[in-house]
Amino acid sequence: MSILLQFIGNWGHALAAALFAALGIFILRRRDGEIEPRLLAGALLMTSCWALYVSFGGVGQSLSGLGESLRNAAWLLLMFVMLRRGPAGRTGPILAIGLVYAAVMGLLLLQSFTDFVARQLLNESELHRALVLLSLILRMMTAIGSLVLVHQLYTAWPVRDRGRVVLLLATLAAMWTYDCSLYAVGYFAPDHMNALYALRGLMMALLAPIVAVGLRKELSGRIQLSRSLTFQSLSVAAVALYIILFTAATVLIELIAGPYARFMEIGGVFFMAVTALILLPSPQLRALWKVQVAKHFFQHRYDYRTEWMRFGETIGRPGSDAPALGKRVAKAVADITDSSGAMLLLRGDDGRLVFETQWNWDTDFPQTPSLSRELAVRLEQTGWIIDLEGMQGDAGVVPLPDWVKGDGRGWALVPLIHFGKLIGAILLARPPIDRRLDWEDLDMLRAAGRQAATYISEAQGQEALNDAQRFDEFNRRFAFIMHDVKNLVSQLSLLARNAERHADNPDFRTDMILTLKESVGKMNDLLARLSQHNKGRMEEPRPMMLREMADGVARSRSRQHPVRVTGDAPPVMADPVRVEQILVHLLQNAIDASGPGSPVELRLSADGEDACVEIVDSGTGMTAEFVRRELFKPFSSSKTGGFGIGAFEARELAAAMGGRIEVESKPGVGSRFTLRLPRAPEAARIMRKGEAA
Repeated sequence: MSILLQFIGNWGHALAAALFAALGIFILRRRDGEIEPRLLAGALLMTSCWALYVSFGGVGQSLSGLGESLRNAAWLLLMFVMLRRGPAGRTGPILAIGLVYAAVMGLLLLQSFTDFVARQLLNESELHRALVLLSLILRMMTAIGSLVLVHQLYTAWPVRDRGRVVLLLATLAAMWTYDCSLYAVGYFAPDHMNALYALRGLMMALLAPIVAVGLRKELSGRIQLSRSLTFQSLSVAAVALYIILFTAATVLIELIAGPYARFMEIGGVFFMAVTALILLPSPQLRALWKVQVAKHFFQHRYDYRTEWMRFGETIGRPGSDAPALGKRVAKAVADITDSSGAMLLLRGDDGRLVFETQWNWDTDFPQTPSLSRELAVRLEQTGWIIDLEGMQGDAGVVPLPDWVKGDGRGWALVPLIHFGKLIGAILLARPPIDRRLDWEDLDMLRAAGRQAATYISEAQGQEALNDAQRFDEFNRRFAFIMHDVKNLVSQLSLLARNAERHADNPDFRTDMILTLKESVGKMNDLLARLSQHNKGRMEEPRPMMLREMADGVARSRSRQHPVRVTGDAPPVMADPVRVEQILVHLLQNAIDASGPGSPVELRLSADGEDACVEIVDSGTGMTAEFVRRELFKPFSSSKTGGFGIGAFEARELAAAMGGRIEVESKPGVGSRFTLRLPRAPEAARIMRKGEAA
């Protein structure tokens, strides 16, 4: 052993002796009548005596002998009294664990006897070497048994009171872990033992302040283990253990394999390196490691403060390159449970939950994913997080749609509820380590779902406010235009009155023509600034024939583009003016989207209680996203110069008459707009009689 290493070892043990002696004296001066503080003071002072003995005897000696056995016995006695008299002893019988304490104490006695006999023999004798190896084995067994008892005491201690003993038990675990490693190296690689033996004093000196902090209740209650630091520290420890095991295996290979040792070492290095490169980047291994750390080192699965900060940061991500709010919400909720993907579904006008966006989830489905209205109502009434596996086996719940069952990635359905109203839901994919939902998952997802619903509801409210502001701007523009129209009407009224008196005057006729041309030009400008709507006040619905209306609308546009009318439909209850307005708008849109030689069809039919008019074109078509998000949105138009009010108004007019408009479209194929209106009562009655017959 080098002089520098001896210096560090001697003074390191001396420092540890001083620190542990100070702690023991401090506890004795408090004059506490309980037995546990006195035993703790005794264990601290015994540790101090052991470290002082090693310091005076020199770290060049092979073993610390009886002093270490007495130190271990003092700590084991303290742990047994803590188990017997503390909260852990009142939870059940301790006979079995008491036998383990007795076995470890027996190992200490046998170890002391072995050390005593070995010191009486010559160092060169075979018996001496055998006893030294036996002593190393007994010390390893003692350290391992002590670690088992530390773990048992920690798990048996009530969770609410573990803060009082966690630092003390962590110190003992570190001390015996170092001892076990020290003697394992001494058994397999004796040449490397001296360095670890000398550095043990510094390690013990570093453990003394941790014990001091644990003794101060007001400090120990404030100290909390950091999850990220714990995860990283244990990861480093695992890597270090991996290297130690590899080193130990290399030493064993050199001792056993002989001339083939080099080939075996190279093969071992290659195998372990490839294994590490494959396993370490694996998300499944990382997720499993995080789950095990959280399970065995912390009371709760989640670090609520960290999770909530990450949730807010993900949703509130600034910048122009940030994803849309829906995608950020889906990712924020998925990150909580380490789900591999998430799908956001929002509630539509018909009460269903319809696909809105996704994060890390392939949405190549034949149709737009949606959940039934019955399931949406159940989510709104209960507010429950649905475990999809448990849901499939429960006959009392609404069945899942086929696309969820066929995909197989669904894990949990989280409702987004804002003030008792269901805004939408998030479908979470399974995490890398598949597991069942527990109460912590449910609590976290319920809180996250309500917070996400608040963000989405606020965004929807802001969007509605923006639409209202655009309507207000449109109304202001309309008021200005109405002022101009009023002036034109006044001018034309005056011209009409003067025409009765001056119609025979050539100069008046010339001026009248110029005035009319100017007025017509102004009115055309006004019409270009307004959409062709608001043709009058809505009348009460009355029976009308759709075929006659469709033929009239088709004739009015046939000079512009070829239009065909096919089929027939029963009478409907509607306002003819409004029906004509809807058909004109939808037909004009179909003509605008079609090529010159591509006809537009008006197909009339009946479907149950509804009469249908389908406006079908084979034009440019629209994407599903445009239909879902933009088509019926006010002031959103795909046509140059369009106001984007027509489709919105057509849908509102149809809804006011008890009907609706359905859309099917595909880019490059064309579009199909279906106007559904309720049948007239007499026609519906006749149809029901025919079906009954």
